[in-house]
Amino acid sequence: MSGHSKWSTIKHQKESQDKKRGQIFSKLARAISIAAKDGADPDKNARLRMEMEKARKFNMPKDNVTRAIERGNGATDGTALESFTYDAYGPGGVALIIEGISDNRNRTAAEIKRILADHGGKMAGEGSVNWMFSRSGIIRTSLPEAASAKKEALYLDIISAGAEDIMEAVNGLNIMVPVENMEAVKKTLYDYNIEIDVVSTEWVPKNRVVVAEDDKKPLERLFEALDEHDDVQEIYSNMKE
Repeated sequence: MSGHSKWSTIKHQKESQDKKRGQIFSKLARAISIAAKDGADPDKNARLRMEMEKARKFNMPKDNVTRAIERGNGATDGTALESFTYDAYGPGGVALIIEGISDNRNRTAAEIKRILADHGGKMAGEGSVNWMFSRSGIIRTSLPEAASAKKEALYLDIISAGAEDIMEAVNGLNIMVPVENMEAVKKTLYDYNIEIDVVSTEWVPKNRVVVAEDDKKPLERLFEALDEHDDVQEIYSNMKE
């Protein structure tokens, strides 16, 4: 019986991992399809290029990427997809911006409202939260020791390439940069042999709020529940980490 029990546990873990990977691929495919509406050539479509780079980071199969592009630019039939952005509040009054892609916005809105209500949050009116954030390109990188030794010169070159701000993170950098300057900043990083982990556009809070200890766990559970929803792509908050 113990052997059976152990196999059941392993099988459950594998199924859980496979399900999570499948969900990630599904979300990536939707993002690629939406981006491809503005053109199927990544050399001429910065957003598509960014989403394809993200897919490569997750080892998404090339066939999946191709199908997603074809769906987005109308080469294949499929249910129409729409992007959405919801303003919301979580436990402790933390401001949230929830972004996603849906084939039925009415259904998605109702489900997101229910998730928020079940976890001590609520949907807010359009525009009531996003003024607390600014939209910016973000490049997240590691910082090898060789580059760290030239930090002053590196920072000057990154700013000269068009970055707006550089924030030090654990073992790396978070660089805020206008979308039109991303390629120039990426080239600068490559010149320093710095590996780029993430390239994206994000809602960055103008000010962060300290969350009461009692609200941290409920917020964590809310983020997990939202992330589990197939239509949700990104969740942003003004919570101070």
